[in-house]
Order: sequence, then C-alpha cells, then structure tokens
Amino acid sequence: MNETASASRAMPRRDVAVVGAGPVGLAAALALAHVGADVVLIGPVPPKLDAGPQDTRTAALLASSVDLLKALGVWQAVAPHAAPLKTMRIVDASQSLFRSPEIVFEAAELGLEAFGYNVPNAVLVEALYARAKATLGTIIPASVTRVEFEHAGAVLVCDDGTEVAVRLVVAADGRRSICREAAGINTRAWRYDQSAIATSFHHTLPHDGISTELHREGGSVTTVPLPDPHASSLIWVGSSAEIAQLMQLDDEAFAEMLAERLGGVVGRISDIGARAAFPVEGLSAETLGARRTALVGEAAHILPPIGAQGLNLGLRDAAELADCVAEARGRGTDAGEDEMLTAYARARSLDVLSRTIGVDLLNRSLLTGFAPVQAVRGAILHGLNALPFLRRAVMRVGLEPPTDLPSLMRPAT
Repeated sequence: MNETASASRAMPRRDVAVVGAGPVGLAAALALAHVGADVVLIGPVPPKLDAGPQDTRTAALLASSVDLLKALGVWQAVAPHAAPLKTMRIVDASQSLFRSPEIVFEAAELGLEAFGYNVPNAVLVEALYARAKATLGTIIPASVTRVEFEHAGAVLVCDDGTEVAVRLVVAADGRRSICREAAGINTRAWRYDQSAIATSFHHTLPHDGISTELHREGGSVTTVPLPDPHASSLIWVGSSAEIAQLMQLDDEAFAEMLAERLGGVVGRISDIGARAAFPVEGLSAETLGARRTALVGEAAHILPPIGAQGLNLGLRDAAELADCVAEARGRGTDAGEDEMLTAYARARSLDVLSRTIGVDLLNRSLLTGFAPVQAVRGAILHGLNALPFLRRAVMRVGLEPPTDLPSLMRPAT
C-alpha cells in the first residue's frame, strides 16, 4: 500500500526522496528502489490519459533507454504504443552555397532492428507512475516548497504541510529546481532566438519507420514516426518570431505551411494535433551532486530539441545515480554521503558535457550565415555520406555515451 501520511521532524530518516514526477523523476525513483534504497516519491499526480486535452508530445527513446524501461518492468505497458525508429534522414534544406547531400542512417548498418522507439509522453509517464504506485512504499502527491539541510540529511517541506526527513534529495523538479537552488548549485543558462512547436499530424504516405530532420536557416523541422504508419510527431524549430506566427494559424493554414516546409516527403497532411510552443534554451549545472542533493534531468541540463538527446540524457542520469547509490550502500554508508555525490557527478560529467557541446554547436551552425562555418558543416556531412565506417561511428556515438552504460541500461543477456 502507498502511504501519504503526514510526516514530522521526529519521523525516521528515509534513504532518498525523489522530487518530481516527470519521466526522469519516476525512472530515478524506480531505479533507486530497484537497487534496494528506501525511496519516497514527491510530486503532483500526472494527469490521466483520458482526462482533458490530449498531450501530443512524444519522446524518442534510444535503445539504452528502452533497456532501462525493460529492467524497471515498464516497457511491457509502453511497447504497444511505441513506434520503431529504423531510419534517420538528415536533409539540408538551407539556401547555403555549401549544401550537403541527404544523409541516411540505417539501424540495420549496426545490426539493430531499430535505433529506438518513439513513445507518447503521456503514455510513458502513466506507465512509469503506475509502476511506481505498485512498487514504491511512499508517494506524496504534493510539491516541495522548502528544503532544510541538517548534518545527517535534509528535511523537505511540502505545500500540503508534509515534512520528510531523508539522507539524499534527488532533484528531478525541472529547470527552475527548488532543490537545486536550496543546495546552492549554480547554473549557466543561455537562450537562442528560437522557439519550437511540438505537435502531431497525419499524412497520406507511410513513414516506414523513418525519422526525417530537415535543417534550414534558423532551425530544423523533424518528423518522428508514430505507431500509425500514416501519423508522425513533429518538432518545428525556428526563430521566435516565426514560431509565434505559426502558433496563430488555424489548423488548416498550419498544415499548409508544414506541407510546404516538408516538400511532400510524407504526402498530403491533415489532422494537426494540439500544438505546444516553448523557447529553445540551454542550461548546465556546475555540478550534478552537492550538499546531499543529486540533480537529474532538466534540473541538471537542458539541450535544444535536436537528435533526441535531452530525455535520454536524463534517463542515463537516473540509471547512473542508482549505480552510485548501490555502491555506497555496499560500502555501508548512507545514500547522501559526499563520496557518493562526487562519484555520481564525475561519472556523468563527460556524457553531459559532450552532449551539451555537440548539440549546441549543431544548433548554432544552423543559425550562422558565416560561410566558413557552413563549409565545414557541409564537408562533415559529405564525409558521412561517402564513408560508411565514419557514418557507423557517428551512429554509435549518438546512441551511447562516451563512458560505460549504467548497469540498468545494459541489454539483458
């Protein structure tokens, strides 16, 4: 049974509180419980799939993230709603003098059935939350308003009056993280003059498991397959002014603009889903662990929506944190000790840094009109097209971190 009883400062100190009930927070809670930690999950209950307007955003989960969901007992509920990503196309739709050839990455080149799977966000969160309700001892459906640190841990104060004493705080509470601020962890944040639209649409030609990313001046338009062979999700990145104008269009006019942008690659377009717009931003925390607090997901890093890196990076945070906590428990020390936090921050640093720099450089290369930069970008893409071994190497880099995968993300043998 789940407990939601009030806590007091005299209550026994729990191992871990995960603050935030988004996909990364839920995965972190399940992963930590999987390695034997006593976990409290704190966060508002996610909306039901059948309640209110449907969220049409999706998440492209790479193979290692799928393996994590399998290890946590979640994938079986998600799989019927997932579409395999068998092929990734990059199309240079710019007006540059150094336009590149179309690049096609095939999962079969790596001996894989698919690079990963595209999953509706709402389905993913509901499956994770259902698993959390079935396996975690305590779920508190509230928001944390204050964190007070003590020698042996922290006390989290919630907006419903609940207080929870823990040894480790896992900050999965997003880009404006209260837990990160309380721990005194600084961040570097930056903005691009860009926004993005997330939605879905239907089309007359089958997608055949192909995700298409059209690069152009100012941003990119990416279609990602949905389980229906005639439906795809969409991320349209453009200047802030352009996206604001697109959001003002009715569905018919938006479909016309999208059809013009895609140039008929998926046929005629109809049935535009609910549209959500958001600014394109970047954020990087100075460390992922300090003062009995570990950062995961958008509390730790935010990337532009290119190459399906953001959520997958956060899920690797969750899995790596579980490994580090398991090692601390094996040493007989508590989950929030400095040695554990240092080990976690060190283990995640190269993966986070390489993804942050790589995605930022790619996005800025689309924003610049500086001819030498365009020429370098074009030369790289020409090389990928001409050299299969280089193309395979780039695919492997995109799929896996530059360090060993965490235990829960390794394929079952």
